[in-house]
Amino acid sequence: MRLWPNSGPVSIICGHYGSGKTNIAVNLALGIRENEPGTEVTVADLDIVNPYFRTADNRALLESRGIAAAIPEFANSNVDIPVIPPRMMEMLDPVPGRRSVLDVGGDDGSVVLGMYSDRIKKAGYEMIYVINMYRPLISDPKDAFECMLAIEEASRLSCTGIINNSSLGPETGADTVLRSVEYAKLCADLCGIPLLAHTYCPRYTGDLGAVIAGTAYEDEPFFPILDITKKLF
Repeated sequence: MRLWPNSGPVSIICGHYGSGKTNIAVNLALGIRENEPGTEVTVADLDIVNPYFRTADNRALLESRGIAAAIPEFANSNVDIPVIPPRMMEMLDPVPGRRSVLDVGGDDGSVVLGMYSDRIKKAGYEMIYVINMYRPLISDPKDAFECMLAIEEASRLSCTGIINNSSLGPETGADTVLRSVEYAKLCADLCGIPLLAHTYCPRYTGDLGAVIAGTAYEDEPFFPILDITKKLF
């Protein structure tokens, strides 16, 4: 399932450590492949801080669905060197029928991204800022806003939309997601960019659509995703 309208051939997924951005990146790539079967899809992993979520952990899944994975040379090792995947420059060429998803982790990944900001701007891009109310350092909307500004400064790019991915992993229930709605709205207002979606995993929340039917949340943009990335901490 596509989670939101796309504004360019390059989709950048950024956010604070542990916000779930890699899960969003993988879900987006799978959704593009499902809905646009003729499109060539490549995911690049710029999350160079090894102890957290990694697109590299999902390489087998991605490649089994016909999605190319551009993984740093030292992924899943104890070496944290910002090595750019060799296919990066090719991914940034605006070619019809090709989509690129960039999974960007933290300040280091944003700096790497900034190295290619001119190419990315020329190609056309969307940069989705992933938030999670249950991550301590961004649990306050003002802190989430400051985190976004830091990512923008380091990457030399502007965020274009917000995905509310507030969850507690397997302990997430429907109420966990619903409690984050107002937080997400405040974040969007402070950041001055659209709130594109509230994500939830039906495996943990059950049928959220049935829960919100007839409530004030009925018209909110809730979208189901798969929980398919590892939690390593």
